[in-house]
Amino acid sequence: MATSPLNVQPSSHARSNSLPSRQHPITSQIDENLNRLRTSQSTSTSSSIGHQLNCLQDLYDSVDMLLQLPLAQQALAQEQQRKLVEQLLDGSLMLLDVCGTAKDALLQTKECTQELQSVLRRRRGVEGLANEVREYLTSRKAVRKAICKALKNLKHMENRLSSSSFSNDDETVAVINTLKESLLSFISGTEAESKSSRWSLVSKFMHQKKVICEEEEQRANEIETADATLRSLIKSGNMKHAENAQTELQNSEMCIQDLDEGLESFFRRFIKARVTVLNILNC
Repeated sequence: MATSPLNVQPSSHARSNSLPSRQHPITSQIDENLNRLRTSQSTSTSSSIGHQLNCLQDLYDSVDMLLQLPLAQQALAQEQQRKLVEQLLDGSLMLLDVCGTAKDALLQTKECTQELQSVLRRRRGVEGLANEVREYLTSRKAVRKAICKALKNLKHMENRLSSSSFSNDDETVAVINTLKESLLSFISGTEAESKSSRWSLVSKFMHQKKVICEEEEQRANEIETADATLRSLIKSGNMKHAENAQTELQNSEMCIQDLDEGLESFFRRFIKARVTVLNILNC
């Protein structure tokens, strides 16, 4: 939550000197969780993103423990800290909005995936599937459009952070990177598309390697794999692609379910931390 309790509490730069030092067991635990996040952000598969969401949950659990400390509450309640904390809370609203966009994108994709699977099970030929598949792909375009807007908001937040006193707020940066570099890009399939386009530039010279790379990329992103298979289905009209589409949609649905559960758990912790800070300010 960009401008949230995360930032207020753990960040050594955004935190008052009166807050617990980095030697405190809780702040050390926060640092450990941040290091786990940085390590896991080197890859963007569904499993690695799930791991990142788990790391964020652990991070916010530690933040919550920090917020319960009387010393931390006294520091946050100081008048000289009020403006700083209010700025952080304002920023957290934008992160909450971005999380909401991710949740909506997952829900919309999941619903369309389930509906299309039902259609594929009922239809035995490809001819009648074209419209339903196009509707699914259209919904995915709408998801990408919403995510594009969310990514712009995150970029705006990054710019604000870099020009403010929160430029070294490790916790906020960790949340932004997880949402931007991993989760949102994975849902939209933008990483897969950009990598595929780069491969297409050298396809005439390295066709075989291109195919291998695309297969590996598809395995890494179940959602984009399903999209690609459905596009192939419309283009070829081959029943084999319809069978493949059914399998890939099932894989995509399971992936979406896992990501949705992880995001929801993190989302609840995010809100809880923000509410705790608000309560401290209002006491």
